[in-house]
Amino acid sequence: MSLRVRLVASDPIRQHGLTAMLAEAGHTVVTDTPDVVLCDLGSGATPLEAEAPVVALTDRMPRDPPAGVLPREVSAAWLDLALRAVAGGLLVRAPFPRESAGFVPAVEESPLTPRETEILTLIGQGMSNKAVARHLGISVHTVKFHLEALFARLGATNRAEAVAKGLLGGVIEL
Repeated sequence: MSLRVRLVASDPIRQHGLTAMLAEAGHTVVTDTPDVVLCDLGSGATPLEAEAPVVALTDRMPRDPPAGVLPREVSAAWLDLALRAVAGGLLVRAPFPRESAGFVPAVEESPLTPRETEILTLIGQGMSNKAVARHLGISVHTVKFHLEALFARLGATNRAEAVAKGLLGGVIEL
């Protein structure tokens, strides 16, 4: 599926490179009504009030992020996927270094105990409660106890949300 993309980049060299990436992915750069807007915030461009969803390329997460936010060094493949996702109504948030101000609040110290961190990492690797219990040599009941505690500490309501918050907050790495 080819997308109509409005490109906003004030640096002509950057604009040329992004245009080439878009063309390689089969997208068309337009000046009229686009499917999605690609805005390179690092080149001095300012985000638009757009009639289409916006994907911003930036070095740090904006305070009021658009539908898509990617680092400026994004690969052509990731850019293509993000544009398609945002055009389809999804939100895209690429991980930024922890020192990027304004992104997901970096956790200075892990809010989890070492055991909870270990269990969350194993859950993030796709293990069931029973598999985690076997791997750690503890009971399934103990795994459930730790999961309930880490859900509360992370403000999560389920396993997937806990893993996502753990990854985004820098508590775990997979």
